[in-house]
Amino acid sequence: MTGWKEAGATVSVVSGRFRVLRSSLGWAQAESIIDRNPIRDMRGPPRPGTRMHVPVGDVATLIEVAEQLTEKAEAALDGGMGALGRLHKAEQVQLLVRLAADSGARRGELAALRFGDLDGRVLTIERGTSVEVVGPTKTGQVRRLTLGRTTVDLWRTNEAAWRRRVAGEREFGDWLFSWDLDHGRRLTTSGLGHWFTEIRDEAGLEGVSLHGLRHTVATYLVRRGDLLQAQQRLGHRDASTTLRNYAHAMPLEDEGIADDIDEMLRSNGNLSGAGFRPPTVP
Repeated sequence: MTGWKEAGATVSVVSGRFRVLRSSLGWAQAESIIDRNPIRDMRGPPRPGTRMHVPVGDVATLIEVAEQLTEKAEAALDGGMGALGRLHKAEQVQLLVRLAADSGARRGELAALRFGDLDGRVLTIERGTSVEVVGPTKTGQVRRLTLGRTTVDLWRTNEAAWRRRVAGEREFGDWLFSWDLDHGRRLTTSGLGHWFTEIRDEAGLEGVSLHGLRHTVATYLVRRGDLLQAQQRLGHRDASTTLRNYAHAMPLEDEGIADDIDEMLRSNGNLSGAGFRPPTVP
């Protein structure tokens, strides 16, 4: 664990690796592959802290700055390919911020999106990336969620503009995010993260991450008491995962219960043999 930390592994990574190791050794002992579990009594590393979300005000700032950069890039068009490429990237970054803040999708899921994944307002998330290889989502599950109208309109408007730019020149590809005008090649997951880092720095929001937008969606829904909706939107295998990670956001609505308990204790003083008496002031 010390080696992992020195190599730059986060608390989440170290904690996850330890749990896998402990589970594997426990299984090996149960199967009589080894005589004893050498880390059975070992204290594990600290668990990751509270999943910190991006404040809604900061999300609004990201969206606003992304819109401004798109407008600036559009105004700078001069007929050259360089200017067109900068506009194409700015439009994708604007969609990326809006889509991440709306869907709560993982970065690898965003990088693996295709144009055909959106049907009306329903987005199907059925693939993700791992070490830049496209495959199933993290949990192996396919989920469908409804996007906001603003996000859908931006997706459709951009897609139509992107298709017009290459019309008659080359075949238009399937990938939503791409370095190429024809979207024939998928933008890497690290490339997507780099784009977000640029817009974050432009907005002056140090420490904000793309994954933090996922936590914003989760925190918002859990705070409203919509635990099952949060589970579905985030793609957690079960609600216990959502609750474990976002219990801090659960609404505290036990005032009525506290009042009922207080009334029970005041009106049934015989439970302790006597009612409540205020202390005598000498």
